[in-house]
Amino acid sequence: MISKERDLKKAVEEAVKVLKEGGVILYPTDTVWGLGCDATNPKAVERVFQIKHHTDSNSLIMLADSPDMLARYIREVPEVAWQILEVNDKPLTIIYPGVEGIAENAISVDRSAAFRIPDHQFCQALIRRFRKPIVSTSANISGSPEPSLFETISIEVIEAADWVADNSFETGSTGRLPSTIMLGLGGEVKILRG
Repeated sequence: MISKERDLKKAVEEAVKVLKEGGVILYPTDTVWGLGCDATNPKAVERVFQIKHHTDSNSLIMLADSPDMLARYIREVPEVAWQILEVNDKPLTIIYPGVEGIAENAISVDRSAAFRIPDHQFCQALIRRFRKPIVSTSANISGSPEPSLFETISIEVIEAADWVADNSFETGSTGRLPSTIMLGLGGEVKILRG
């Protein structure tokens, strides 16, 4: 269903209803348009993989609304992560070890997973209202270009989603390239994409 709702609160309510039912949403983020679902629901995660024609959990990111939410799903957040989050001013994905409470098919075999706290009004409102992380992966078929604009999303992906955000929520922050770092339990930092 392509939503025509332009009121943020009402659009978020529509999306949250779909997420709670195990559905897949198509929505703008602070980087690209994403496919998302309840990160704790393995059947919903499987649907995302089916839409993308891909089954690699390493391609998924969990979006959280705050450091507090991160702490609920990561056994031990290394101190360096808190320091990085405090000074960061652009999209930053951090791969954390010791992830708990996230669907098994959304995390790596070593129990690590990528998380980002998006700087995007729609994402923040959605995650805050849903009260748990959502999966985020680019809204494209695996191997196709990542869509930073709604008009570049394939019809196949749009039709496969259970709910599609109105493109009025696409903002100037959509299209920014994220940095990615990996943290070790001892606080080691490895930059994967700067």
